[in-house]
Amino acid sequence: MVFSSVVFLFAFLPVVFLVYGVLPSLRWKNLFLALASLVFYAYGEPVYVLLMIFSSAMNYGLGLLASGRGRRAKASLALAVILNLGILCLFKYTGFILENLNGALGTHVPVPAIDMPIGISFFSFQALSYVIDVYRGDVQSQKNYGKALLYIAFFPQLIAGPIVKYHDIEREITDRKQTSEGVARGIRRFIIGLSKKALVSNTMGLAADYVFGLSPSGLNMASAWIGAISYALQIYYDFGGYSDMAIGLGEMFGFHFRENFQYPYYGDSVQDFWRRWHISLSTWFKEYLYIPLGGNRKGAIRTYLNKFFVFFCTGLWHGAQWTFVIWGLVHGAFLILEDTILPIKKCRIRWLRQLYTVLVAVLAFVIFRAENMAQAGVMFQMMFAGFSFTPENVSNCVSILNPLYLVTLAAAFVCAMPVKRRLEKVERLHGLSYAVCMALFALCVCRLSADAYNPFIYFRF
Repeated sequence: MVFSSVVFLFAFLPVVFLVYGVLPSLRWKNLFLALASLVFYAYGEPVYVLLMIFSSAMNYGLGLLASGRGRRAKASLALAVILNLGILCLFKYTGFILENLNGALGTHVPVPAIDMPIGISFFSFQALSYVIDVYRGDVQSQKNYGKALLYIAFFPQLIAGPIVKYHDIEREITDRKQTSEGVARGIRRFIIGLSKKALVSNTMGLAADYVFGLSPSGLNMASAWIGAISYALQIYYDFGGYSDMAIGLGEMFGFHFRENFQYPYYGDSVQDFWRRWHISLSTWFKEYLYIPLGGNRKGAIRTYLNKFFVFFCTGLWHGAQWTFVIWGLVHGAFLILEDTILPIKKCRIRWLRQLYTVLVAVLAFVIFRAENMAQAGVMFQMMFAGFSFTPENVSNCVSILNPLYLVTLAAAFVCAMPVKRRLEKVERLHGLSYAVCMALFALCVCRLSADAYNPFIYFRF
């Protein structure tokens, strides 16, 4: 596993930040950050750090060969796609493919137990986008391997994103400044993300795990909805919190990563939800898959097929399990329905459109969270027809609704709305925000020190 939260906060990060600050030139700073990132990854993946080094060296070399439009460039691009996706498939999908082949053909091919490197989906897509951008002529190939390694392995977003495209930080790799204002903003953003994770996501996660762990007889309508809503909030504050931490850490070192979440539950359609949710992934698939497939330029039927395929891949990217694939297909289906027969765009009442969007997202996340479709089916049955109120399932429901959960739930609802954006416009609150963040940091440290429950959902992707 990667560094524990306390070790990261009070040992690794302060040492890296202080050493980085005293190094004399950007060249040495870049080299140090690259090496620190490898140490960070090697702590949790002592063998797979070699895979990280191989991936960065491979894509660095292919990037050098991908410049121009000749046969060599095309061959380099094809090789980059084959090797990056091949490595990803080997570690992430081998078991899934063999299990499904065995089931379909009645064979008994042994399924190897392959440990998946942490964050392989993120750094594979990040590296591949670099070679593609070089081939397209959007960026110049990086001649310095250390800088290419830093781009692919930079520790703030290495293991759980966001997926950073090379053209977004190309200039800052070679020319950036670390300012006191940037450091202060970065620390504040990091603490906000840490608070989302430690204070909100973990609390919601305990409730969601409890509900999804109940037998059907222990569920009713109330507990099923509590579990579904809790998980939808858990995954948002888990990944949104990590993205905030990555953006904050990046700014502390002079990098500026793009936003990865823009209040997705405030969206008023599924299409709008995906403009706001995991933006780095959705834009990656748009730029490198949807548009090359033809986008919406080849007629309505081809457009719908392209969208469906993209969301099939989006679901599969999240994990080697059919529940993830079906989750992606559900979102793809609703995007197509919104373009064809659903009158959502004609509804003039925004809160109704938002309610519809949240409902689709929550129900789809039930599939995402379930161990299998049978469990998802039980949850749906209980959510809409679970009128059983036995002493057992009433007790299960009441046990969840403790004061900590209720206060956290209220805070999660409020913070899922663009309240922070509006508060930032009030200039006199800027100083107060830093004081609040210090208090939140103290709460986070207490919570992380006392609580063994601290999963990062997106680490496994």
